[in-house]
Amino acid sequence: MLMSILGTLNSIIMKKDIQNLKVEDVAVAIVPRDIKDELWDSYLINLKAAELKNVLVNSKGYGEFKGDKVKTTVLRHFFEEISSESPMLIEPIQTKLFELTNEYWVSFVLDGHMYDKKFVFVRGSIHEDNFTTIPLLGKKGVMIR
Repeated sequence: MLMSILGTLNSIIMKKDIQNLKVEDVAVAIVPRDIKDELWDSYLINLKAAELKNVLVNSKGYGEFKGDKVKTTVLRHFFEEISSESPMLIEPIQTKLFELTNEYWVSFVLDGHMYDKKFVFVRGSIHEDNFTTIPLLGKKGVMIR
């Protein structure tokens, strides 16, 4: 009986029926508090004209440090909503973690659909050489859109 129900569900919901929605006008930025400060801040930037709802951000770092494989703790942040055209502070990040790959996996609901995207800052990419002006913050930092 259960196998029959599962077979019916599989035929009803096919891969072609699942929407692959592209995340646009959302970015993650890493911004120094002060260039000499050990703590910088990570932001989720909503560049859309609509608010994002039920936003979940998972962040983690991984890679090699002094020849050893390392992983940071996975941090999870939930924001009920992020207003249109506004930044949201995710968390502080220590500069020593810039030697790792830093990943922010963002999920949110917009217009009744769920979206998700991984924003990956590869090792060494969070550096002054890669600074740009961060929209809506008016500060210099590194951003992935």
